[in-house]
Amino acid sequence: MATALITHAAFLEHVTPEGHPERVARLEHVLHALEGVELQRVTAPMAAEDDLLRIHPKAYLEELRAAAPDKGLAQLDGDTFLSPGSLEAATRGAGAVVRAVDMVLSGEVANAFCAIRPPGHHAEKDTAMGFCLFGNAALAAKHALDHHGLSRVAVVDFDVHHGNGTQDVLWDEKRALLITSQQMPLWPGSGKPDETGAFDNVLNVTLAPDTDGTVMRAAYESQVFPRLRAFKPEMIVISAGFDAHRDDPLAGLNWDTDDFRWLTRQLCAIAAELCDGRVVSTLEGGYDLEALAQSTRAHVEELLEAGK
Repeated sequence: MATALITHAAFLEHVTPEGHPERVARLEHVLHALEGVELQRVTAPMAAEDDLLRIHPKAYLEELRAAAPDKGLAQLDGDTFLSPGSLEAATRGAGAVVRAVDMVLSGEVANAFCAIRPPGHHAEKDTAMGFCLFGNAALAAKHALDHHGLSRVAVVDFDVHHGNGTQDVLWDEKRALLITSQQMPLWPGSGKPDETGAFDNVLNVTLAPDTDGTVMRAAYESQVFPRLRAFKPEMIVISAGFDAHRDDPLAGLNWDTDDFRWLTRQLCAIAAELCDGRVVSTLEGGYDLEALAQSTRAHVEELLEAGK
């Protein structure tokens, strides 16, 4: 069995203003870090309209298309931008997670990592925000449930910022369990423990600023892993944000690369125990280039080891 790396050159054509943290160099560093790793390299397709409509209303898609510029940049909010290449990049990002789910559930690969941008977990049903346009992790879960007929899918989001968009999309989806850990307080301000979903299907784990991987590991062992085992998912989707790293400029947690490696290893072990190792991971945040590259490499190496 193999691990798929799903990406596309179009992701480098999503351009943001100079000095913006979500920049082309992020993916360049990730792909450079993965050079020489024995992965099944797959070209990210464009998502079909029906795929996007699983999680976003048609009016929202039309608004994005109307806002997309032919040249220069269009600003959607304080930190979310469109360039001429952004919609293709976002649509291929959504296509990447759909392809990843298809490959994993068909047994073509053991697991998959989608090296994409823009990220997705802040995109709500009808609102682009936080650098994000389409809710990729939520789409992966919905595609597995609706298209492949799974009964239970878990999404685990360890980005330092709360995945408010994923929570918005999956809030009333009783077949999905969303577990997120995030620094609190921190933008966007959501993700409090009392936000539990319409069917008690959301678990928000808050981590105090300046805490490190020891605190994170204890929280996952006491809260996250037991909840996953109780839910018994048939697939696990990971929103893999690496901005909890101590070197990241946008937050204040103190994880190191080995913490991301440990967490990935534990999630893969639970997937092996519960759902034949079925894991689809998609890139979210991470804004220190070297920390992002090293942490992503560690994450993918653990996926690769788990898939052997």
